[in-house]
Amino acid sequence: MSLLEQLNDKQAEAASCVDHHLRIIAGAGSGKTRVVTTRIAYLIDELHVYPNKILAITFTNKAAKEMKERVENILGDVASAVQISTIHSFCVRLLREDILEIGYPRNFTILDSDDQKSILKDAYKQMKIDVKSYSYGSMLSYISGNKTNFIDPNVAKMNAGPWAGEQIKADVYAFYQKRLQEMFALDFDDLLIFAHHILRDYEEVRRKWQRRFKYIHVDEFQDVDNLQYAIIKMLVKEDSYLCVVGDPDQTIYTWRGAQVDIIMNFDKDFPNAKTVILNQNYRSTQQILNGANALIKNNRNRIDKDLFTEIEGDSKIVHFTAMDGDNEPVWVAGKIKTLHHAGINYKDIAILYRSNYLSRGLEKALLDAHIPYRIYGGVRFYDRAEIKDALSYLRLLAPKSEDDPKELFKNLAVKRVINSPKRGIGAKTLELIETQAGHDQTNMYDVLKHYEIGKGKARASIQEFVRVIEECRALVDTISIDQLMERIMEESGYLAMLDEEKEIERKENIKELINDIADYVESNPDGSLQDYLQEISLYTDKEQTQQGDFVQLMTIHAAKGLEFDNVFVYSLCEGIFPNEKSVGEGGQEALEEERRLAYVAFTRAKKQLFLSDSYGYSYILDKIKTTSRFISEIPEEYLEDVGAKPRNSFAGDVDTFSGADFLSMNQRSRSFSTGERHQDDMIQHAPQDFVDNSSKTVEKPKKKGKIRKGDLVNHASFGDGVVIKMEGELAVIAFDQKFGIRKIMVTHPSLTKK
Repeated sequence: MSLLEQLNDKQAEAASCVDHHLRIIAGAGSGKTRVVTTRIAYLIDELHVYPNKILAITFTNKAAKEMKERVENILGDVASAVQISTIHSFCVRLLREDILEIGYPRNFTILDSDDQKSILKDAYKQMKIDVKSYSYGSMLSYISGNKTNFIDPNVAKMNAGPWAGEQIKADVYAFYQKRLQEMFALDFDDLLIFAHHILRDYEEVRRKWQRRFKYIHVDEFQDVDNLQYAIIKMLVKEDSYLCVVGDPDQTIYTWRGAQVDIIMNFDKDFPNAKTVILNQNYRSTQQILNGANALIKNNRNRIDKDLFTEIEGDSKIVHFTAMDGDNEPVWVAGKIKTLHHAGINYKDIAILYRSNYLSRGLEKALLDAHIPYRIYGGVRFYDRAEIKDALSYLRLLAPKSEDDPKELFKNLAVKRVINSPKRGIGAKTLELIETQAGHDQTNMYDVLKHYEIGKGKARASIQEFVRVIEECRALVDTISIDQLMERIMEESGYLAMLDEEKEIERKENIKELINDIADYVESNPDGSLQDYLQEISLYTDKEQTQQGDFVQLMTIHAAKGLEFDNVFVYSLCEGIFPNEKSVGEGGQEALEEERRLAYVAFTRAKKQLFLSDSYGYSYILDKIKTTSRFISEIPEEYLEDVGAKPRNSFAGDVDTFSGADFLSMNQRSRSFSTGERHQDDMIQHAPQDFVDNSSKTVEKPKKKGKIRKGDLVNHASFGDGVVIKMEGELAVIAFDQKFGIRKIMVTHPSLTKK
């Protein structure tokens, strides 16, 4: 039996097209790896091409291993002669043979990330640079960006201009490159750069490698960047054939250099190339594909294709809108419980989200419902460094307890944040502080407060640290805990540090923690700081399930290449997904990438797809949340709407607010809207008792007099207040000093006009 007989018509056409350059547009779940491996086997087994004349390039070790195993399963031992490797591994092989051409030894060293950081540590020590000012990650990103754009340290120095920070980074770049040259070492970027240099400038070497391969295959071609593509093109000679496989609708890594135009313009670079579109999906039901197809059609820069399947399944895409941000993760947890009770394993369920900070509410809801979960490729919310830092600051503000006069727990908090942000307090000074605390049988913070510790700059830094803690501690009984957290994050310089290091995601996590505290304040208006710290320990102390049956949480980027029977795409709110910052900076191209990201998320689902969003005020966005435009781009016949009635439009519905507009009452208060509480019975039940009551009618709150600017109002948790501003359905209300200024929807059932 021919190898091609096990393929569908389009797959067979792609596998047997061996006399043209070939572009295979492989839709999600269309069996592209099967096509490539069958094509390689077909070349060897039926066309008798020598295995060593075939090259296949992938972009992950996992993909290379899978492809090798599949070819070996078809051909046996002969498959070992086929070169299947990542682009970096291929470049290593080329350099081991030919790096002598540029004066490097063949036994050059390849640096890993730890080696790179070690060089940076030496540079920082020599140049007296504090890692708190220039994190190793941001510095390596700066160096990589320059190198892959062929900007050497001299040019980087000129480009730095009068900016001191850029000058410092350019100096570190020069140090780093000099050290690599002294060691005859290459980092991962150099593997590509050096291979490109040799192939471009040494014709005999280029011809040698062109003669070596007649059939070249490139998988995941939509993720190729310009440097990688330049290397690939130089391997192609007149009588060899290039086959590329990818899906422009799944280009989601442009922030790492991927260029969707490379696969889109392939037929211009290779005019005689043939294109085959694989659009039969072997993963998802047609209902899921209908929604994904409708969504991606809104992109302009794409190759048109409609995925179809023969897999049976009548379940529509479920779309749930929660009345506020608290109830969205609770619904997700409840639905997962329902699925599990129906016999579905937790491991067959995944929750995908646009940004890491969104895991906070989900994790709490899953823990409360006793649902085992794992963060795939990431760290649990309360285990993230910035969250531990923020909670350590908050613990230092807690008033003394008669039950624990020593408060030794503050030692850990001091050690964690005394140099975060940088304060120049060295290890010897910390050791002195700890020794004194042990001698006095007290904690390290009390030593900082009552002793003159250190000299010069270190002493001044300690005094400033104590001043900030004491000033914020004096506010514990006068402002709410969420306002206190924001105050200490600002006064300590922690938020400024994140801004300076351009740590956008870490700052979003801090904002989400403040959001979490605001939820606690609303639910527990009389709760103390100690009460909150005690409650949060219930979440921070719980162990994460590492093996067995668990739900997987991950960003959509991390989900690329994976599939699950049941997929929840979480927080599809305008501004969150699509991401407001990305679209604001990148315009139409960025919006199309956001839509491709949604397409990737939808097509991870095999049997059931759940989409969720919520109303209410978002502290991250600083405005009322509305349903994502991506939901409105899915025709109603493919959706089953549950929960609150979804909105028909997006961003422009509600004006945004600037935090700067609400400077009042002699302090900057955190603005937060509690939104509307969902009235559905299932939200009122304990998580373990959840059932899907989405068909029940949501009872509307009784109509109240129209609320206007200047009105006196009462909130069930925050008490009396005055409306100082109205924007659409959002009232900006000044309560007493403890709760400050809050943004609350006028339809909130807890809000009444006096």
